[in-house]
Amino acid sequence: MSFFDYKTQVLEYARKGYRQGLMAGTSGNLSTLSPDGKIVITPSGLDYMAMTADDVMVIEFDGTVVEGTRKPSSEWPMHAEIYKNMPEVRSIVHTHSPYATAFAVINRPIPLVLVEMVYFLLGDVRVAPLALQGTPEVGAGVVAALDGRGACLMQNHGMVSIGKDLAQAFIRAEYTEDAAKICHMAMTIGEPIQIPQEMVRTMLSR
Repeated sequence: MSFFDYKTQVLEYARKGYRQGLMAGTSGNLSTLSPDGKIVITPSGLDYMAMTADDVMVIEFDGTVVEGTRKPSSEWPMHAEIYKNMPEVRSIVHTHSPYATAFAVINRPIPLVLVEMVYFLLGDVRVAPLALQGTPEVGAGVVAALDGRGACLMQNHGMVSIGKDLAQAFIRAEYTEDAAKICHMAMTIGEPIQIPQEMVRTMLSR
C-alpha cells in the first residue's frame, strides 16, 4: 500500500467515528503505522467532513513531517509513545466519545460488566492519569493503562483504543463507548455486577 492508501484509510475511519458521534468538532485523532515505520495521522484542527486524504499527515516518530502540508495532530507524541513501547500495535484511535469520557472526567474505570469487553477490550477499561496535552507524560500514562488491554481512558480527556489495524482499533473504540453507556445506565438503577476473574480467565483461554 502507498502512503495515499493509508491516508485514505485513516480518513475513512475518522469520518466514520465523527458520524457515529465518537468525536465532536475537530476533537480526537487516528493513526496507523506504515510497514516502514511512518505514522500516518489525522491533521490538527480540521473538520472531519471537510478533510481529504491529502490533509492526512505522514510523520516520523520524532514528529518530523514526511508528507503533507498540515500540522499533525497535537497528540502525535502520544501516538509515537504507544508505537515505540507496544510494537504489536499498528493503529490507534483517540476519541472524546461522551459516555466513555464521562467516566474519564470522574477518574473512574469502566468495570468489566459485559462479556464483549472480555473478547474485544481484554478486561476493564483503566484510567491513565491527567497530563498536559502533547507532552511525553500523556503517552507514558496511556501506555501503562493499556498494558494487557485493548483500550483505556484518559483522565479529564477521552479514550484511546489500539489494534493490529484500524478496523480492530476502531471496533474497540465502539465497544468502549457501548460499555460505558450500558454501565452508566445500569448505575442509575443499581450497582453493576462485574464478571468474575475466574470466568474471564476461562473465556480468554478458549
